Amino acid sequence: MTRRVSLTQYLIEQQRQHGHIPQELRLLIEVVARACKRIAISVNKGALGDVLGTAGSENVQGEVQKKLDIIANEVLIEANEWGGHLAAMASEEMEGIYLVPNRFPQGEYLLMFDPLDGSSNIDVNVSIGTIFSVLKKPEGAKGVSEDDFLQPGSQQAAAGYCVYGPQTTLVLTVGDGVTMFTLDREQGSFVLTTESVSIPEDTKEFAINMSNMRHWDEPMKRYIDECLAGKEGPRGKDFNMRWIASMVADVHRILTRGGVFMYPWDKREPNKAGKLRLMYEANPMAFLVEQAGGAATNAHQRIMDLTPTQLHERVSVVLGSKNEVERITAYHLDAKS
Repeated sequence: MTRRVSLTQYLIEQQRQHGHIPQELRLLIEVVARACKRIAISVNKGALGDVLGTAGSENVQGEVQKKLDIIANEVLIEANEWGGHLAAMASEEMEGIYLVPNRFPQGEYLLMFDPLDGSSNIDVNVSIGTIFSVLKKPEGAKGVSEDDFLQPGSQQAAAGYCVYGPQTTLVLTVGDGVTMFTLDREQGSFVLTTESVSIPEDTKEFAINMSNMRHWDEPMKRYIDECLAGKEGPRGKDFNMRWIASMVADVHRILTRGGVFMYPWDKREPNKAGKLRLMYEANPMAFLVEQAGGAATNAHQRIMDLTPTQLHERVSVVLGSKNEVERITAYHLDAKS
């Protein structure tokens, strides 16, 4: 019988045997995982739990909040504020940072999260997820400020996501590869199901919102035109397109079988670098993809080399199979030269 390894056992082994993870970070990841289990329960109840539909409010991005957006945000804060592992948190749903209350011990880590990615899919029962990123509080800093969060993605101590689909799957990296855990609902625990996740360098699959094509710049149009030309075109092969409108679900597919995901700059909001948030979405996903052997850029440079200048900074995203990401990036760099 195959030995079943729980998330807790896996993390303890990583700490004790391999020294890949400090104890405080291990405990923090376990708390985040427990919060994701609670969110999964709310997601699975759907209409039975009165969690569908909008909440009648907007977040700091000016986006209409779903009921589950607010529920997931509250679950993550309540689960993490008292454990003693964190100094502060930041969320896509909140304008400023959330300091750990004085009545609780303060830790050395900073947690960032998109509590429910893919909100437009909630009411139609399509996969959605939670994305999280962990940074270490700068040494010698007194108290915590927003500037402490403005670190490049290369400084992440851990990152991951939980996808709520036919299975609830937690995907994690602590800088030593990517591991997947599946929630065993009968046992109530995440169980190791895939180690050493690897993204193929080549692919015949891309994910992008084609309805925006007329707004893209020329290098992106060039790449997509070549894909659409199929075997008769310059690429000499047929491509498939997939688009779920949930970054978690699209990236999960890429980690599972390869592909390239793109959410580029477009002309409708020329002063914005992109649509996705650098710190809550792009950095953690870039960390996971790179750890699985893929690549992630903003179409010009490595995403994790970017230094954020504000908490809710946006960025263009191209990530997935290495050779395709490099080709798209090269097209953009050639256009600039």
